[in-house]
Amino acid sequence: MRLLAIQAQELRGARLAVRARSAGLSASDVDSALTRRSLIITWLNRGTLHMVCTEDYWWLHPLTTPQLRAGNSRRLAQEGVPPQHAERAVAAVQAALAADGPLTRSQLRERVAAAGVRTEGQAMVHILALATIRGLVVRGPVSARDQAFVLVQDWLGTPPPAMSGEAALGELARRYLAGHAPAADRDLARWAGIGLRDARIGLARCGATQREDGLAELPASPQRAAAALPPPRLLGPFEPLLLGWASRDPIVGPHRRIVTVNGLFRPFALAGGRAVATWTIAGGQVSLAPLAPLDTRTQAALAADAADVLRFLGE
Repeated sequence: MRLLAIQAQELRGARLAVRARSAGLSASDVDSALTRRSLIITWLNRGTLHMVCTEDYWWLHPLTTPQLRAGNSRRLAQEGVPPQHAERAVAAVQAALAADGPLTRSQLRERVAAAGVRTEGQAMVHILALATIRGLVVRGPVSARDQAFVLVQDWLGTPPPAMSGEAALGELARRYLAGHAPAADRDLARWAGIGLRDARIGLARCGATQREDGLAELPASPQRAAAALPPPRLLGPFEPLLLGWASRDPIVGPHRRIVTVNGLFRPFALAGGRAVATWTIAGGQVSLAPLAPLDTRTQAALAADAADVLRFLGE
């Protein structure tokens, strides 16, 4: 994936992010890739669930998860799970997946509760995050209603040779710029959840060039043509376009309600590089709520894209 990592705590949003950047695929194709192990979902950048290609997991995980450990320990304590209970819970998750995996969160909750560990509230989420941060589990196959957890060693097999820290930072910066350039060091740091110093090391390591406006981009190459604005398109919840830079103002402008006060990113329509409407699906129909009047050509383009959204989702 050119984006390297797609935010995926909302699976439909991750699927729709793939649709907007591909042609002819369906949501079931994304689910099949998760089942075939070519894609996985796990906690990575910023401590948020992301969908990545399996081969990228091996270097992204050690690069972006160590900084999550302190926050995870704090949240477990707030949820009433002391360190010794957290250890017991992780052991229960490992044992259950080794014996009977893949297993869903609700199935693992039963096993952890049987081990005498609190699972109420957000406790189970942070227990699973702890197992993930330790490199023990990831999310794998998708069923009709849920996505199951699997053991890394069973699902992904033997890891490749480890990448050095600086090499991983360089690869991170290169892949980030491939999908987000031009961008600043602060954009990379915020997107990946790394320090500003590490972001600058990565940009230097990947050979990024600085423009006159201070933004970085990859050196020009014949294979990489200048990007044009996409045609009018419907984008899903937690769309990467709103998460890849420190500021989302160039996209949303004054329409701040696209991102709600409780941190949800609503589906929206893009035209001319700007958010022009929000949208929902109800009863197998896409409904647009324009943020400003739309011209006839944009309305027609978005109606055609709405039909493709329904095709993609199988609705």
